[in-house]
Amino acid sequence: MTEGITDGEHGSRTLPEVADTEALGSELAATLRAGDLVILDGPLGAGKTAMARGLAAGLGVVGRVSSPTFIIAREHRPGRPGSPGMIHVDAYRLGGLDELDALDLDTDLTSSVVVVEWGEGVAEHLAERYLRVRLGREPESEVRTAHWEWVDR
Repeated sequence: MTEGITDGEHGSRTLPEVADTEALGSELAATLRAGDLVILDGPLGAGKTAMARGLAAGLGVVGRVSSPTFIIAREHRPGRPGSPGMIHVDAYRLGGLDELDALDLDTDLTSSVVVVEWGEGVAEHLAERYLRVRLGREPESEVRTAHWEWVDR
């Protein structure tokens, strides 16, 4: 376990339990502010939604966080005055940039943190700087890995 995560840092961590994925999300949330974009990528079952739950917990947003697969985007209001909300998007079923642009997520970036599952290769254009979190899962195991870094376009 690291001593905490600071803005601009990159790192990696082994996540033996789902709770570890959520805890890392909560730690990463401490570095986020309204206007930030987080792109979660990794194979099915790697822990993207668990990471989003951890980010939401760390941000203190209102509402249950579940996969937005069929909804495409869910809005979670701030839970504390002055805190950002969170827009949770699943880009898996989107047909590309045009459909993502139709969601007008860049306007939400002023007051919320936008978290996009399956967003690599699709959502980067929403911000000049974003946090990329790549999640992996070991075959036939519950152990997951996370690699994160802030990326400037």
